[in-house]
Amino acid sequence: MSSNLAMSMMGAVEFLLSAVLGFLFWKKKLQRRFPAMGIYLALRVVSMPVLLLLFSGDSIIRSQMWLISYFYAYWAVYLASAALLFLVCIEVFKSALSAFTGLMKLGILIFRWAVLASVIVTFSTVSFSHRGILLIADIALGLMRSVSVLELCLLAFLCLSMNALRLSVRDVSFGLALGFGLMSANDFVVVSLMSHNTSLTAPLQFVHQTIVLAAIGTWVAYCALPEPARKPVVVAANSTIYRWNEIASALGHTGTQVAVQQPANSFFLTDVEKVVDKVLNRSLRESESKS
Repeated sequence: MSSNLAMSMMGAVEFLLSAVLGFLFWKKKLQRRFPAMGIYLALRVVSMPVLLLLFSGDSIIRSQMWLISYFYAYWAVYLASAALLFLVCIEVFKSALSAFTGLMKLGILIFRWAVLASVIVTFSTVSFSHRGILLIADIALGLMRSVSVLELCLLAFLCLSMNALRLSVRDVSFGLALGFGLMSANDFVVVSLMSHNTSLTAPLQFVHQTIVLAAIGTWVAYCALPEPARKPVVVAANSTIYRWNEIASALGHTGTQVAVQQPANSFFLTDVEKVVDKVLNRSLRESESKS
């Protein structure tokens, strides 16, 4: 079997797995819980045959129009995917901390600031050595690199705090974080080992594609298997997670405003009393003299 045929077959398997994943995702109505993830899967399923058609047409027709169309379509999908993945990270974080509303609200606020910082860092570190349409690729790659870091941080957070959050390994939110963590680690490792002139049929490309298939297969398994019912989380009142949740809940609340009355000046009152005494004494003397 040739390398091109093997890579084409792996691409076809990826499309089929993505289609099955989208079907199971909508069948279990997970798009209500993860709407951004639903849009991301729909974009992935729809864009794959379109990009394949444009890529095949460019290799057959050899037209500049096909090449430009494929370039814009590919990087538009890439940018949209990066933006959606930022939202998916927030959805997964919100779902994992749904039992602790205080920590969830504070965490979402921190997550939004992290997203804003990532966008600023991306645009400030973009190399402007490329001009024209090639700048789009630099911006898209920078945004995807930032979201990959967030995905790895999210997976590490869930792994370290699963016991405290009472989060099950079979929970869909953990499964999504696990899949994205695999993809992010895969991208970082392959990019660091791959040279700039590596072809699409290099051995590292097969390793990369295999891990992508494993990540999508993980999502399919999580969507196909029954998810354990989420029970109310009961924690001790003196536990650390409970205190943190209460502190996070208190943050941002102004509370009841209390009017504080300043104490009067004692020296001023003393002077007033002396004046009143003098007036009374004078009145008594005038009345006695008239009598």
